[in-house]
Amino acid sequence: MIDTNIFQDKTAVYYTLGCKLNFSETSTIGKVLREAGVRTARKGEKADICVVNTCSVTEVADKKCRQAIHKLVKQHPGAFVVVTGCYAQLKPETVAKIEGVDVVLGAEQKKDLLHYLGNLQKHETGEAYTSALKDIRSFAPSCSRGDRTRFFLKVQDGCDYYCSYCTIPFARGRSRNGSIASMVEQAQQAAVEGGKEIVLTGVNIGDFGRSTGENFFDLVKALDQVKGIERYRISSIEPNLLTDELIEYVSRSQRFMPHFHIPLQSGSDEVLKMMRRRYDTALFASKIKKIKEIMPNAFIGVDVIVGTRGETEEFFEQAYRFIEEMDMTQLHVFSYSERPGTQALHIDHIVTPEEKHARSQRLLTLSDEKTRAFYARFIGQKMPVLLERPKPGLPMHGFTPNYIRVEVPYDASLDNQVVPVLLGDFNEDGTALQGTVLIDRKI
Repeated sequence: MIDTNIFQDKTAVYYTLGCKLNFSETSTIGKVLREAGVRTARKGEKADICVVNTCSVTEVADKKCRQAIHKLVKQHPGAFVVVTGCYAQLKPETVAKIEGVDVVLGAEQKKDLLHYLGNLQKHETGEAYTSALKDIRSFAPSCSRGDRTRFFLKVQDGCDYYCSYCTIPFARGRSRNGSIASMVEQAQQAAVEGGKEIVLTGVNIGDFGRSTGENFFDLVKALDQVKGIERYRISSIEPNLLTDELIEYVSRSQRFMPHFHIPLQSGSDEVLKMMRRRYDTALFASKIKKIKEIMPNAFIGVDVIVGTRGETEEFFEQAYRFIEEMDMTQLHVFSYSERPGTQALHIDHIVTPEEKHARSQRLLTLSDEKTRAFYARFIGQKMPVLLERPKPGLPMHGFTPNYIRVEVPYDASLDNQVVPVLLGDFNEDGTALQGTVLIDRKI
């Protein structure tokens, strides 16, 4: 039994790196600590506990994790420092040796964080608690809002896809999930707490059901029936798991938004084979075509990696032309980073850092062109926007069903409200459309 008296009146700060799933899990950790009596430290206040949730998707991510830990240790002298997340699972001893770190928790341990805090007395050297890959089996539920309007519902964790460049299966373990019933219950609770939008998150969410004998499509249909939730977004789904049945269902649903995020990684079939991806460009193109045929206004975000081992100039040009021709809205571009223990290290032909940068810039420019053209199509139209409270001094912002970012003049009464907005021209930096809230509140 944990003596929570030691946590009364203690303060904590949280630092998260990486994906939406990490942010969701950090928010859940914060909730656990709050229920134990720990409050979030105010700005400028020295905290008693520091929690760092790390990422390890690239070498740069590892470096950012170390920098974040050093910064928090310096800002909060004497604080009890806990480090968890993917970098902690993959490199526990390295993290434990960082000055100021007390406890390192792996993928299986982070759900029981309270058990590892002891009496909050600093350790002379960091202690690492992790499990072997085969022993990472539990699914820790998480449905959290944090400081955002939307909730993030973790529906799945881990991955059984061992792509040649990726360490996520080693950091998060095998694919696993909670039950559909438990997901519905969490969504219902989010509605009770005032949630209007839920983003479904996970590592490979289309693989949902692996540990419960269910499937992702049935999960979508069950969540669609939850009263009070007005919007759902599917954060990222592998193209080979994005079924026509699911696409058609989203097109008919009032709650699942016409917004897809689909990892492509490369538009070259040769590179996809080297990556050990489970589809080719023909399958990917068929999914884009299917979406656009029945939802021409859908937003389609796409992940792309440049500069992987084996990506010759010819293969990159193939990929660029494929992406250029596809009716997608926005690219999330990542430069390949070599990860220890991955099969990609055995592939010949290394792309120089300079060439990686040049290829990234070309794709980012293409992405900007595609996104701007997509936004411009809707100028002058009326669309419902879920608005959220901005940082002080900034206009309110929110998103249309098809994920167009919109800015409107500040009005506190509109926070977390879906309101009809007349979409105007681009804002000053071109990142959003300026909108006018319609007084009659009718679309």
